[in-house]
Amino acid sequence: MSGKPIMAKATAVWLCDNTTLTFKQIADFCGFHELEVQGIADGDVAVGVKGFDPVTNNQLTQEEIDKAEADPAHKLRLKHYAAAEGEEKRRGPRYTPLSKRQDRPASIYWLVKFHPELSDGQISKLVGTTKPTIQAIRDRTHWNINNLEPIDPVALGLCKQSELDAAVQKANAKKAKEGEAMSDDERRKLVSTEQSLGMAPEPKMPSAMAGLETFSLSDPRDEVEEEEKDDRDISDADSFFNLPDDDDDDKED
Repeated sequence: MSGKPIMAKATAVWLCDNTTLTFKQIADFCGFHELEVQGIADGDVAVGVKGFDPVTNNQLTQEEIDKAEADPAHKLRLKHYAAAEGEEKRRGPRYTPLSKRQDRPASIYWLVKFHPELSDGQISKLVGTTKPTIQAIRDRTHWNINNLEPIDPVALGLCKQSELDAAVQKANAKKAKEGEAMSDDERRKLVSTEQSLGMAPEPKMPSAMAGLETFSLSDPRDEVEEEEKDDRDISDADSFFNLPDDDDDDKED
């Protein structure tokens, strides 16, 4: 059975204090670097950590330890539990602490916006939610959609960076395998979390301005005035005004 023991550092402390195993054997079993185990033995690392007995807690058998002590090339094997076979492959959404459940809609909104290539099943596994909730946010029918701000689920602690990147790469590979054509905007979004966070926000036009893109801010009356410009010679005031003779006025004078 592959895997590491629980309380690995405390287990390493116990093995250093109670066995003659090599640093490499302990490091391989507990998932540490050999130098870190040497630091534990020297008292420089894990100061104050109480040793955790792997034999008493069913992590190792004494026979396995004896075998490893007799042969420095032997690798310790974690005790096998037949009843726990396949436990690490449990299906269904992950458990989310109550303190973080209110943040899930914001993280779903972030994933839907910046990684539209992710399926509902992938998003469900990443942040521990349900498909109806995801669909409501996609359709913008969620009861609190107007107050939601997209927040990176990694920053919220809802999933790990490696898990998110792996999901994005898997979705990208699936699309490439199916031969689906992607737009330039989709290709831009098929990136890791760090890259998507570094992107500049897309410019948005206020709804009140929608449909007014083609209108000019210049005054159209200026063009009309230019077209109707009078080119007549005004050096002679009489000819310009062209006032008709009024016989009645002469008679009155």
